[in-house]
Amino acid sequence: MAEVTAAMIKELREATGAGLMDCKKALKEVDGDLDKATEFLRKKGLAKAAKKAGRAATEGVVHSYIHANRRIGVLVEINCETDFVAKTDGFVEFANDIAMQIAAMNPDCVRREEMDTSTVDKEREILKEKALAEGKPEKIVDKIVDGQINKFYSERVLMEQAFVKENKKSIEQLQQELVAKLGENIQIRRFSRFELGEGLEKKQEDFAAEVAAQVKGS
Repeated sequence: MAEVTAAMIKELREATGAGLMDCKKALKEVDGDLDKATEFLRKKGLAKAAKKAGRAATEGVVHSYIHANRRIGVLVEINCETDFVAKTDGFVEFANDIAMQIAAMNPDCVRREEMDTSTVDKEREILKEKALAEGKPEKIVDKIVDGQINKFYSERVLMEQAFVKENKKSIEQLQQELVAKLGENIQIRRFSRFELGEGLEKKQEDFAAEVAAQVKGS
């Protein structure tokens, strides 16, 4: 077994934010491999997050974000269990990241069960007709459409969207990692997004794309 040094523990702790003993244990479990240790801690954190999900979260913040061009604004409510955690740097940073995510990616809702069923049914119907028109075998069309609907959710549902600052990670994964780090149930409850002139007849400009580009570059 490879020796687990203080330098290795320090490096893993800085990379993951996990506790000293957790980092030491993870490195021992994977014979000193830092990448595998990181994955070990991530999985452990997700398991802890799942256990905390049922606990009451009635504290938190209502966070605001106004894009630099002052044409897009967001209000988002994010809940946690205690006022203490709501004031931590990690929680505040998460709230700001979520608000910027909403500004950039314009999701329809927080979770897929909140999506208007008529919208999903209409999308499914369109996709099915398209698949049949392309000559796809009827017996596999439903399976094809199911996959496309999951992609539809990943684009329109906040928790399933790719994080604009780190697109290999979903917003749900980002939230679970924070739960594991802070030790409390954390939930994105609701949001409102405002875009100047939305719904009015005017020259169309892609402000959302501008926000997304700025966030990725930050």
